Amino acid sequence: MNIGIICEYNPFHYGHLYHLNKIKEMYPNSNIILVLTGWICERGELSLIDKFKKTEIALNYGVNLVVELPYKFIQSADYFAKGAIEILNSLKCDTIVFGSESNDIETLIKLAKISLNDKNYDTLVKQYTLEGLNYPTSLSKALKDISGITINKPNDLLGLSYIKEIIKNNYDITPVTIKRGTDYNSLKIEGKITSATSIRELLKKKKSIKKFVPKYSFNKLKDVIFLDDYFPYLKYKIISTKDLTIFKEVDIDIQNRIKKYINESNTLDELLSKIKTKRYTYNRLKRTLVYILFSITKEELKNLELDYIRVLGFDKKGKEHLNKIKKDINVKLLTTYDDKYLNKDLNINTIISLNSKIKDKISFIEKEYKEKPIIIRR
Repeated sequence: MNIGIICEYNPFHYGHLYHLNKIKEMYPNSNIILVLTGWICERGELSLIDKFKKTEIALNYGVNLVVELPYKFIQSADYFAKGAIEILNSLKCDTIVFGSESNDIETLIKLAKISLNDKNYDTLVKQYTLEGLNYPTSLSKALKDISGITINKPNDLLGLSYIKEIIKNNYDITPVTIKRGTDYNSLKIEGKITSATSIRELLKKKKSIKKFVPKYSFNKLKDVIFLDDYFPYLKYKIISTKDLTIFKEVDIDIQNRIKKYINESNTLDELLSKIKTKRYTYNRLKRTLVYILFSITKEELKNLELDYIRVLGFDKKGKEHLNKIKKDINVKLLTTYDDKYLNKDLNINTIISLNSKIKDKISFIEKEYKEKPIIIRR
């Protein structure tokens, strides 16, 4: 079997290790294929470490093949799912296993079908958004009105997007859930398995995370970066750009709020707290600021077709699988840097290099186009 997973590993912690070990237990001798995000994460964070380090960690803990989710799909859940599920389908995955708060796959499938087929669903979502609610809340309320079922946890909502994408495209992929024991957004530290959010908060406060992440992951978490580190560059970009609405997610309302408060904001958190309304989630606003920082425009994200798959690493089983299926993959399979497809990734990496924590900036930038797929031998 070929088991697909979609992760950000920001950072890789004991919950992720549990996820992988559970898959190995459920599906012995299967191929585990990971779609991994790069510098930009779906909820508007930057990755603590680069994708190559994350790939090493993933391979070290049992993943067989790692590919990158292109930056243009790092948007809200439905777009994120579109890119990730299409990649898994292209790589001949027959199953996707994801974490879920409810761990109720039948209910998630039922709700996915309602959101795709019930004529009242879109009307209700539009009605709630016009009332000023953000999209995830509007979605949740619409599904509750139709089905009587409440779905409002982040991993359930993301899983719902995965399932919708599978159904909509008639992909031959079976969705399977694993019970998630922690809230993704929780800041509470409770036991060995805790949320990525709480670990990032500890790192920001320069506190030890040693007992919350496996050893190989811990050893890679040196000189980590945060979106907060880039606030001076973001502030300059906002002040010096007359029309912010060219950037993805920026409407007139968000532009006006950002322009109004940018001069009196000295940190990312200050700006976010001032521009936040019930209409926009923190995740959307953080993604919006990331789009501005990296000059990601609406125009360049018009084309949301999958046109390449970049291979980041593999072991023997992963390589054998790639060799077996590569003739059937109908998009460009990249194992080396290609300027036609990856120029924006290089641009993003160059901006990341501005961080003062990064001492050897040339080597850091060059890694984006010199690094070959990481190979691990077991």
